[in-house]
Amino acid sequence: MYLTGRTPVLVALGALPVIALSAAGVDAWLAAAGWVVLCALLAGVDAAAAADPRRVRVERSVPRRALLHSAVPTSLTLRGPRRLRGWLRDGWQPTAGAPPQRLRVRLDADEPVRLEMVLRPRRRGELVSRFVVLRSQGPLGLAGRQARLDVPGALRVLPPFTARRHLPSRLARLRELDGATSVLIRGQGTEFDSLRPYVRGDDVRSIDWRATARSGTTMLRTWRPERDRHIVIVIDTGRTSAARVGDGVRLDAEMEAALLLSALAAQAGDHVHLVMFDRLVRARVSGVDGDALLPAMVDAMAPVEPSLIDTDWDAAFAQVRALAVRPSLVVLLTAQDEVASARGFLGSLPAVTAHAHVLVGTVTDRELTDRVAARETVGDVYRAAAAEQTLADAARVAAAVARAGAEAIADDPEMLPPRIADRYLALKATGRL
Repeated sequence: MYLTGRTPVLVALGALPVIALSAAGVDAWLAAAGWVVLCALLAGVDAAAAADPRRVRVERSVPRRALLHSAVPTSLTLRGPRRLRGWLRDGWQPTAGAPPQRLRVRLDADEPVRLEMVLRPRRRGELVSRFVVLRSQGPLGLAGRQARLDVPGALRVLPPFTARRHLPSRLARLRELDGATSVLIRGQGTEFDSLRPYVRGDDVRSIDWRATARSGTTMLRTWRPERDRHIVIVIDTGRTSAARVGDGVRLDAEMEAALLLSALAAQAGDHVHLVMFDRLVRARVSGVDGDALLPAMVDAMAPVEPSLIDTDWDAAFAQVRALAVRPSLVVLLTAQDEVASARGFLGSLPAVTAHAHVLVGTVTDRELTDRVAARETVGDVYRAAAAEQTLADAARVAAAVARAGAEAIADDPEMLPPRIADRYLALKATGRL
Protein backbone atom coordinates (compact mmCIF):
# COMPACT_ATOMS: atom_id res chain seq x y z
CA MET A 1 0.00 0.00 0.00
CA TYR A 2 1.11 3.54 -0.67
CA LEU A 3 -0.37 7.00 -0.12
CA THR A 4 -0.66 9.68 -2.79
CA GLY A 5 -0.25 13.43 -2.33
CA ARG A 6 -4.02 13.81 -2.01
CA THR A 7 -4.07 12.13 1.40
CA PRO A 8 -2.06 14.79 3.32
CA VAL A 9 -4.04 17.48 1.50
CA LEU A 10 -7.27 15.88 2.70
CA VAL A 11 -5.93 15.69 6.26
CA ALA A 12 -4.92 19.37 6.08
CA LEU A 13 -8.39 20.35 4.90
CA GLY A 14 -9.75 18.90 8.15
CA ALA A 15 -8.36 21.89 9.99
CA LEU A 16 -11.38 23.94 8.97
CA PRO A 17 -14.09 21.68 10.47
CA VAL A 18 -11.90 21.08 13.54
CA ILE A 19 -11.69 24.83 14.16
CA ALA A 20 -15.42 25.16 13.62
CA LEU A 21 -16.22 22.32 16.05
CA SER A 22 -13.82 23.67 18.69
CA ALA A 23 -15.60 27.04 18.46
CA ALA A 24 -18.87 25.20 19.09
CA GLY A 25 -17.48 23.73 22.32
CA VAL A 26 -16.29 20.33 21.04
CA ASP A 27 -12.86 19.10 22.16
CA ALA A 28 -10.42 20.08 19.37
CA TRP A 29 -8.13 17.07 19.95
CA LEU A 30 -11.03 14.67 19.77
CA ALA A 31 -12.28 16.28 16.55
CA ALA A 32 -8.80 16.15 15.01
CA ALA A 33 -8.37 12.47 15.93
CA GLY A 34 -11.75 11.64 14.45
CA TRP A 35 -10.89 13.39 11.22
CA VAL A 36 -7.54 11.56 10.93
CA VAL A 37 -9.26 8.21 11.54
CA LEU A 38 -11.82 9.04 8.85
CA CYS A 39 -9.05 9.93 6.37
CA ALA A 40 -7.24 6.68 7.20
CA LEU A 41 -10.40 4.66 6.61
CA LEU A 42 -10.96 6.40 3.28
CA ALA A 43 -7.36 5.68 2.25
CA GLY A 44 -7.68 2.02 3.27
CA VAL A 45 -10.91 1.58 1.36
CA ASP A 46 -9.39 3.30 -1.68
CA ALA A 47 -6.35 1.00 -1.60
CA ALA A 48 -8.56 -2.08 -1.25
CA ALA A 49 -10.56 -1.00 -4.29
CA ALA A 50 -7.43 -0.61 -6.43
CA ALA A 51 -6.53 -3.38 -8.88
CA ASP A 52 -3.94 -5.88 -7.64
CA PRO A 53 -0.67 -5.14 -9.52
CA ARG A 54 0.63 -8.63 -8.76
CA ARG A 55 -1.87 -10.06 -11.23
CA VAL A 56 -0.47 -8.01 -14.09
CA ARG A 57 1.73 -9.87 -16.56
CA VAL A 58 4.70 -7.90 -17.85
CA GLU A 59 6.88 -8.78 -20.84
CA ARG A 60 10.08 -6.96 -21.63
CA SER A 61 11.58 -6.24 -25.06
CA VAL A 62 15.18 -5.03 -25.06
CA PRO A 63 17.95 -5.52 -27.66
CA ARG A 64 20.79 -7.79 -26.65
CA ARG A 65 23.52 -5.32 -27.65
CA ALA A 66 23.91 -1.60 -28.24
CA LEU A 67 26.70 0.93 -28.68
CA LEU A 68 27.81 3.21 -25.88
CA HIS A 69 25.97 6.58 -25.80
CA SER A 70 23.48 5.46 -28.47
CA ALA A 71 19.69 5.66 -28.12
CA VAL A 72 18.36 2.19 -27.27
CA PRO A 73 14.57 1.73 -27.65
CA THR A 74 13.02 -0.70 -25.16
CA SER A 75 9.43 -1.57 -24.33
CA LEU A 76 7.28 -3.22 -21.66
CA THR A 77 3.98 -4.93 -22.52
CA LEU A 78 1.41 -5.14 -19.71
CA ARG A 79 -1.76 -7.24 -19.57
CA GLY A 80 -4.08 -7.66 -16.59
CA PRO A 81 -7.56 -9.00 -15.68
CA ARG A 82 -8.82 -5.67 -14.30
CA ARG A 83 -8.80 -2.02 -15.20
CA LEU A 84 -5.72 -0.39 -13.68
CA ARG A 85 -4.57 3.19 -13.42
CA GLY A 86 -1.17 3.96 -11.99
CA TRP A 87 2.54 4.32 -12.65
CA LEU A 88 5.49 2.07 -13.45
CA ARG A 89 9.20 2.45 -12.81
CA ASP A 90 11.84 0.20 -14.35
CA GLY A 91 14.77 -1.09 -12.29
CA TRP A 92 17.71 -0.11 -14.53
CA GLN A 93 20.87 1.18 -12.85
CA PRO A 94 21.62 4.90 -13.32
CA THR A 95 24.34 4.32 -15.96
CA ALA A 96 21.70 2.83 -18.27
CA GLY A 97 20.39 6.35 -18.87
CA ALA A 98 16.72 5.52 -18.28
CA PRO A 99 14.34 8.52 -18.08
CA PRO A 100 13.93 9.69 -14.46
CA GLN A 101 10.16 10.08 -14.55
CA ARG A 102 7.73 7.22 -13.90
CA LEU A 103 5.70 5.86 -16.81
CA ARG A 104 1.96 6.46 -16.72
CA VAL A 105 -0.08 3.23 -16.96
CA ARG A 106 -3.67 3.07 -18.24
CA LEU A 107 -4.58 -0.58 -18.48
CA ASP A 108 -8.01 -2.02 -19.41
CA ALA A 109 -9.10 -5.57 -18.68
CA ASP A 110 -7.41 -8.16 -20.93
CA GLU A 111 -6.12 -5.50 -23.32
CA PRO A 112 -2.32 -5.25 -23.69
CA VAL A 113 -0.60 -1.91 -23.23
CA ARG A 114 2.88 -1.21 -24.61
CA LEU A 115 5.08 1.29 -22.80
CA GLU A 116 8.06 2.70 -24.72
CA MET A 117 11.29 3.81 -23.04
CA VAL A 118 14.60 4.94 -24.55
CA LEU A 119 17.87 4.14 -22.77
CA ARG A 120 21.08 6.10 -23.31
CA PRO A 121 23.83 3.98 -21.70
CA ARG A 122 26.77 5.87 -20.22
CA ARG A 123 29.00 2.87 -19.39
CA ARG A 124 30.28 -0.18 -21.22
CA GLY A 125 29.48 -3.68 -20.07
CA GLU A 126 26.45 -5.56 -18.85
CA LEU A 127 23.48 -3.46 -17.79
CA VAL A 128 20.74 -5.36 -15.99
CA SER A 129 17.18 -4.67 -14.89
CA ARG A 130 15.73 -7.47 -12.78
CA PHE A 131 12.35 -5.99 -11.88
CA VAL A 132 9.76 -3.27 -12.37
CA VAL A 133 7.70 -1.57 -9.66
CA LEU A 134 4.02 -1.13 -10.55
CA ARG A 135 1.64 1.10 -8.62
CA SER A 136 -2.13 0.74 -8.89
CA GLN A 137 -4.10 3.80 -7.80
CA GLY A 138 -7.50 3.59 -6.11
CA PRO A 139 -10.64 5.26 -7.54
CA LEU A 140 -10.43 8.17 -5.06
CA GLY A 141 -6.76 8.78 -5.74
CA LEU A 142 -5.89 8.75 -2.04
CA ALA A 143 -3.94 5.50 -1.90
CA GLY A 144 -3.17 2.39 -3.88
CA ARG A 145 -1.25 -0.86 -4.09
CA GLN A 146 2.36 -1.36 -5.05
CA ALA A 147 4.19 -4.51 -6.12
CA ARG A 148 7.60 -5.47 -7.38
CA LEU A 149 7.39 -7.72 -10.44
CA ASP A 150 10.35 -9.81 -11.57
CA VAL A 151 10.94 -8.99 -15.24
CA PRO A 152 14.63 -9.68 -15.96
CA GLY A 153 16.33 -7.91 -18.83
CA ALA A 154 19.96 -7.43 -19.88
CA LEU A 155 21.75 -5.15 -22.32
CA ARG A 156 25.39 -5.49 -23.31
CA VAL A 157 26.84 -2.06 -24.10
CA LEU A 158 29.63 -2.26 -26.67
CA PRO A 159 32.56 0.12 -27.31
CA PRO A 160 31.43 2.88 -29.67
CA PHE A 161 34.33 2.47 -32.18
CA THR A 162 34.50 6.19 -32.93
CA ALA A 163 37.79 5.59 -34.75
CA ARG A 164 35.74 4.04 -37.55
CA ARG A 165 35.80 7.43 -39.30
CA HIS A 166 39.50 6.84 -40.08
CA LEU A 167 38.81 3.50 -41.77
CA PRO A 168 37.75 4.59 -45.31
CA SER A 169 40.95 6.55 -45.97
CA ARG A 170 43.12 3.70 -44.68
CA LEU A 171 41.24 1.16 -46.77
CA ALA A 172 41.87 3.31 -49.84
CA ARG A 173 45.58 3.24 -49.09
CA LEU A 174 45.41 -0.51 -48.57
CA ARG A 175 43.81 -0.94 -52.00
CA GLU A 176 46.70 1.03 -53.48
CA LEU A 177 49.08 -1.50 -51.96
CA ASP A 178 47.03 -4.57 -52.78
CA GLY A 179 44.92 -4.17 -55.88
CA ALA A 180 45.12 -2.41 -59.19
CA THR A 181 48.32 -0.61 -58.18
CA SER A 182 50.42 -3.40 -56.70
CA VAL A 183 53.80 -2.37 -55.35
CA LEU A 184 56.54 -2.50 -57.93
CA ILE A 185 59.48 -2.61 -55.55
CA ARG A 186 60.09 -5.96 -53.98
CA GLY A 187 60.64 -5.86 -50.28
CA GLN A 188 61.26 -8.49 -47.64
CA GLY A 189 57.97 -10.26 -47.02
CA THR A 190 56.22 -9.50 -50.34
CA GLU A 191 54.81 -12.11 -52.70
CA PHE A 192 54.64 -12.33 -56.47
CA ASP A 193 51.54 -10.78 -58.05
CA SER A 194 51.79 -10.64 -61.85
CA LEU A 195 53.94 -9.89 -64.92
CA ARG A 196 53.74 -6.79 -67.08
CA PRO A 197 55.91 -5.11 -69.71
CA TYR A 198 58.84 -3.02 -68.51
CA VAL A 199 58.36 0.76 -68.51
CA ARG A 200 61.23 3.22 -68.31
CA GLY A 201 61.80 4.15 -64.69
CA ASP A 202 60.87 0.73 -63.26
CA ASP A 203 63.24 -1.03 -60.90
CA VAL A 204 65.51 -3.27 -63.02
CA ARG A 205 65.86 -5.66 -60.09
CA SER A 206 62.27 -6.78 -60.71
CA ILE A 207 62.88 -7.85 -64.35
CA ASP A 208 61.94 -11.48 -64.95
CA TRP A 209 64.60 -12.67 -67.44
CA ARG A 210 62.98 -16.01 -68.17
CA ALA A 211 59.64 -14.39 -69.02
CA THR A 212 61.57 -11.83 -71.09
CA ALA A 213 63.24 -14.60 -73.11
CA ARG A 214 59.91 -16.33 -73.75
CA SER A 215 57.97 -13.24 -74.76
CA GLY A 216 60.65 -11.40 -76.66
CA THR A 217 60.03 -8.18 -74.69
CA THR A 218 61.27 -7.06 -71.28
CA MET A 219 58.85 -8.31 -68.61
CA LEU A 220 58.67 -7.04 -65.06
CA ARG A 221 57.46 -8.81 -61.95
CA THR A 222 55.06 -6.94 -59.67
CA TRP A 223 54.75 -7.74 -56.01
CA ARG A 224 52.07 -7.29 -53.42
CA PRO A 225 52.10 -7.42 -49.61
CA GLU A 226 51.81 -10.91 -48.23
CA ARG A 227 48.57 -12.12 -46.75
CA ASP A 228 47.82 -14.54 -43.94
CA ARG A 229 50.14 -12.75 -41.51
CA HIS A 230 49.37 -13.15 -37.81
CA ILE A 231 48.74 -9.92 -35.88
CA VAL A 232 48.60 -10.23 -32.09
CA ILE A 233 47.10 -7.30 -30.16
CA VAL A 234 47.68 -7.17 -26.40
CA ILE A 235 45.64 -4.66 -24.41
CA ASP A 236 46.98 -3.94 -20.93
CA THR A 237 44.10 -3.91 -18.44
CA GLY A 238 46.29 -3.25 -15.41
CA ARG A 239 46.25 -0.20 -13.18
CA THR A 240 47.81 2.16 -15.73
CA SER A 241 44.82 1.63 -18.03
CA ALA A 242 42.52 3.16 -15.40
CA ALA A 243 44.07 6.63 -15.68
CA ARG A 244 41.70 9.23 -17.08
CA VAL A 245 42.75 10.85 -20.35
CA GLY A 246 40.37 13.35 -21.90
CA ASP A 247 36.76 12.28 -21.50
CA GLY A 248 37.51 8.62 -20.78
CA VAL A 249 40.14 6.24 -19.47
CA ARG A 250 43.16 4.89 -21.29
CA LEU A 251 41.54 1.50 -21.74
CA ASP A 252 38.81 3.00 -23.92
CA ALA A 253 41.35 4.60 -26.26
CA GLU A 254 43.32 1.34 -26.43
CA MET A 255 40.15 -0.46 -27.50
CA GLU A 256 39.58 2.09 -30.26
CA ALA A 257 43.11 1.55 -31.57
CA ALA A 258 42.68 -2.23 -31.49
CA LEU A 259 39.38 -2.09 -33.37
CA LEU A 260 40.71 0.18 -36.13
CA LEU A 261 43.81 -1.95 -36.66
CA SER A 262 41.75 -5.16 -36.63
CA ALA A 263 39.29 -3.84 -39.20
CA LEU A 264 42.17 -2.86 -41.47
CA ALA A 265 44.09 -6.11 -41.01
CA ALA A 266 40.99 -8.20 -41.69
CA GLN A 267 40.52 -6.41 -45.02
CA ALA A 268 44.19 -7.04 -45.81
CA GLY A 269 43.70 -10.79 -45.35
CA ASP A 270 45.70 -11.08 -42.13
CA HIS A 271 44.72 -13.05 -39.04
CA VAL A 272 44.10 -11.00 -35.89
CA HIS A 273 44.38 -12.32 -32.34
CA LEU A 274 43.36 -10.26 -29.31
CA VAL A 275 44.13 -10.75 -25.65
CA MET A 276 43.25 -8.39 -22.80
CA PHE A 277 45.46 -9.17 -19.85
CA ASP A 278 46.79 -7.98 -16.50
CA ARG A 279 47.45 -11.04 -14.40
CA LEU A 280 44.52 -12.96 -15.81
CA VAL A 281 43.05 -13.18 -19.27
CA ARG A 282 40.12 -10.74 -19.24
CA ALA A 283 39.15 -11.31 -22.87
CA ARG A 284 40.48 -13.34 -25.79
CA VAL A 285 39.56 -13.48 -29.48
CA SER A 286 41.38 -15.88 -31.77
CA GLY A 287 40.55 -17.92 -34.84
CA VAL A 288 37.93 -15.43 -36.07
CA ASP A 289 38.38 -13.84 -39.48
CA GLY A 290 36.47 -11.74 -42.00
CA ASP A 291 33.24 -9.96 -41.18
CA ALA A 292 32.84 -11.86 -37.90
CA LEU A 293 36.02 -10.41 -36.39
CA LEU A 294 34.83 -6.97 -35.27
CA PRO A 295 31.55 -8.22 -33.72
CA ALA A 296 33.50 -10.84 -31.78
CA MET A 297 36.01 -8.27 -30.57
CA VAL A 298 33.54 -5.63 -29.38
CA ASP A 299 31.49 -8.33 -27.66
CA ALA A 300 34.57 -9.57 -25.81
CA MET A 301 35.75 -6.05 -24.92
CA ALA A 302 32.42 -4.77 -23.60
CA PRO A 303 32.50 -6.11 -20.00
CA VAL A 304 36.23 -5.55 -19.39
CA GLU A 305 37.19 -2.85 -16.88
CA PRO A 306 40.65 -1.79 -15.64
CA SER A 307 42.07 -3.77 -12.73
CA LEU A 308 44.01 -1.87 -10.06
CA ILE A 309 46.98 -4.27 -10.13
CA ASP A 310 50.34 -4.35 -11.92
CA THR A 311 50.43 -6.35 -15.13
CA ASP A 312 52.49 -9.56 -15.24
CA TRP A 313 54.30 -9.06 -18.55
CA ASP A 314 56.03 -12.44 -18.54
CA ALA A 315 52.62 -14.09 -18.39
CA ALA A 316 51.25 -11.65 -20.97
CA PHE A 317 53.98 -12.51 -23.48
CA ALA A 318 53.36 -16.19 -22.83
CA GLN A 319 49.81 -15.53 -24.01
CA VAL A 320 51.26 -14.01 -27.21
CA ARG A 321 53.22 -17.19 -27.90
CA ALA A 322 50.14 -19.29 -27.22
CA LEU A 323 48.00 -17.31 -29.68
CA ALA A 324 50.48 -17.40 -32.57
CA VAL A 325 53.65 -19.46 -32.66
CA ARG A 326 55.45 -16.94 -34.88
CA PRO A 327 53.44 -13.71 -35.07
CA SER A 328 54.45 -11.22 -37.76
CA LEU A 329 53.35 -8.19 -35.73
CA VAL A 330 52.71 -7.74 -32.02
CA VAL A 331 50.93 -4.57 -30.93
CA LEU A 332 51.16 -3.80 -27.22
CA LEU A 333 48.62 -1.18 -26.14
CA THR A 334 49.72 -0.07 -22.71
CA ALA A 335 50.85 3.01 -20.78
CA GLN A 336 54.58 2.76 -20.20
CA ASP A 337 55.52 6.34 -19.41
CA GLU A 338 57.06 6.02 -15.93
CA VAL A 339 60.61 4.76 -15.54
CA ALA A 340 60.03 2.90 -12.28
CA SER A 341 56.86 1.09 -13.31
CA ALA A 342 58.20 0.21 -16.78
CA ARG A 343 61.14 -1.87 -15.58
CA GLY A 344 59.28 -5.15 -15.59
CA PHE A 345 57.86 -4.43 -19.03
CA LEU A 346 61.24 -3.48 -20.48
CA GLY A 347 62.88 -6.55 -18.97
CA SER A 348 60.38 -8.88 -20.66
CA LEU A 349 60.14 -7.06 -23.99
CA PRO A 350 63.27 -8.53 -25.72
CA ALA A 351 61.71 -12.00 -25.54
CA VAL A 352 59.06 -10.82 -28.02
CA THR A 353 61.12 -8.49 -30.22
CA ALA A 354 63.48 -11.38 -31.01
CA HIS A 355 60.74 -13.17 -32.98
CA ALA A 356 58.34 -10.46 -34.26
CA HIS A 357 58.03 -6.81 -35.12
CA VAL A 358 56.64 -5.05 -32.03
CA LEU A 359 54.70 -1.78 -31.76
CA VAL A 360 54.15 -0.27 -28.32
CA GLY A 361 51.20 2.12 -28.32
CA THR A 362 50.74 4.52 -25.41
CA VAL A 363 47.85 6.91 -24.82
CA THR A 364 49.09 10.31 -23.69
CA ASP A 365 47.35 13.30 -22.18
CA ARG A 366 47.16 16.31 -24.48
CA GLU A 367 46.82 18.60 -21.46
CA LEU A 368 50.44 17.96 -20.48
CA THR A 369 51.70 19.97 -23.44
CA ASP A 370 49.30 22.79 -22.62
CA ARG A 371 50.45 22.83 -19.00
CA VAL A 372 54.10 23.16 -20.04
CA ALA A 373 53.29 26.35 -21.95
CA ALA A 374 51.17 27.94 -19.17
CA ARG A 375 53.35 29.85 -16.66
CA GLU A 376 51.24 32.82 -15.61
CA THR A 377 50.92 32.04 -11.89
CA VAL A 378 53.01 30.24 -9.30
CA GLY A 379 50.65 27.28 -9.49
CA ASP A 380 51.07 27.18 -13.27
CA VAL A 381 54.85 27.05 -12.86
CA TYR A 382 54.66 24.06 -10.53
CA ARG A 383 52.22 22.28 -12.81
CA ALA A 384 54.45 23.02 -15.81
CA ALA A 385 57.45 21.53 -13.99
CA ALA A 386 55.47 18.38 -13.16
CA ALA A 387 54.29 18.10 -16.77
CA GLU A 388 57.85 18.47 -18.09
CA GLN A 389 59.04 15.78 -15.70
CA THR A 390 56.29 13.46 -16.90
CA LEU A 391 57.13 14.09 -20.56
CA ALA A 392 60.82 13.53 -19.89
CA ASP A 393 60.11 10.21 -18.17
CA ALA A 394 57.94 9.14 -21.11
CA ALA A 395 60.74 10.02 -23.54
CA ARG A 396 63.25 7.93 -21.56
CA VAL A 397 60.89 4.95 -21.57
CA ALA A 398 60.31 5.35 -25.34
CA ALA A 399 64.09 5.35 -25.89
CA ALA A 400 64.41 2.19 -23.79
CA VAL A 401 61.64 0.55 -25.84
CA ALA A 402 63.57 1.38 -29.03
CA ARG A 403 66.77 -0.09 -27.58
CA ALA A 404 64.83 -3.29 -26.81
CA GLY A 405 63.97 -3.61 -30.51
CA ALA A 406 60.39 -2.28 -30.55
CA GLU A 407 58.76 0.86 -31.92
CA ALA A 408 57.12 3.28 -29.50
CA ILE A 409 54.08 5.24 -30.67
CA ALA A 410 52.55 7.73 -28.25
CA ASP A 411 49.69 10.10 -28.92
CA ASP A 412 46.40 11.37 -27.53
CA PRO A 413 43.21 9.25 -27.65
CA GLU A 414 42.09 10.82 -30.94
CA MET A 415 45.31 10.29 -32.87
CA LEU A 416 46.74 7.05 -31.50
CA PRO A 417 44.38 4.71 -33.46
CA PRO A 418 45.13 6.23 -36.92
CA ARG A 419 48.85 6.41 -36.17
CA ILE A 420 49.02 2.71 -35.38
CA ALA A 421 46.98 1.94 -38.50
CA ASP A 422 49.32 4.08 -40.59
CA ARG A 423 52.36 2.26 -39.21
CA TYR A 424 50.75 -1.07 -40.11
CA LEU A 425 50.24 0.13 -43.68
CA ALA A 426 53.82 1.39 -43.84
CA LEU A 427 55.11 -2.03 -42.78
CA LYS A 428 52.95 -3.60 -45.48
CA ALA A 429 54.21 -1.20 -48.11
CA THR A 430 57.88 -1.82 -47.33
CA GLY A 431 57.47 -5.59 -47.24
CA ARG A 432 58.36 -5.91 -43.56
CA LEU A 433 55.04 -7.55 -42.72
